[in-house]
Amino acid sequence: MRVKAKVTDQGVVVPKKFLKGIKEVEIRKDNRDILVVPIAEDPIFHLGSEPIDDDIEDAAENHDTYIYSR
Repeated sequence: MRVKAKVTDQGVVVPKKFLKGIKEVEIRKDNRDILVVPIAEDPIFHLGSEPIDDDIEDAAENHDTYIYSR
């Protein structure tokens, strides 16, 4: 899909429909091309955001043992 956009003193506006679900982009110039590239969110930042309840009291300390022994 292609869309034309006017370049103003402020720059250019990228249509919102092109950015659905994207929180951050990298903008770079490569020769004559200007690229707007989505930055993938690193899943490591969500680690532990949805903990579960379990009857194992030392799971955090011995997680490798529990994961690999099952």
